[in-house]
Amino acid sequence: MDEFGVLSLLREALWATALMAMPLLISALVVGLIVGLVQALTSIQEMTLTFVPKLAAMLVVLFLTLGFMTNICLSLFDNQVLPAIVGG
Repeated sequence: MDEFGVLSLLREALWATALMAMPLLISALVVGLIVGLVQALTSIQEMTLTFVPKLAAMLVVLFLTLGFMTNICLSLFDNQVLPAIVGG
């Protein structure tokens, strides 16, 4: 495998990682914005208040998108990693 093949494989792996992390990050962003807005409106400035809702939302989103993430991993492995190992 030459340098182009290695860089192509790394690019695809990074893209797959970004696609798998995107639902979790978006959910954390949305929940953080909502909790921040509620804190600003009610003048409650408790730092630990934002942690639990974000964690709960990210766990829910993780369980909902686990199949999607598994398909991305399997697709990357079948289409990129295995041909690179075999040499094809």
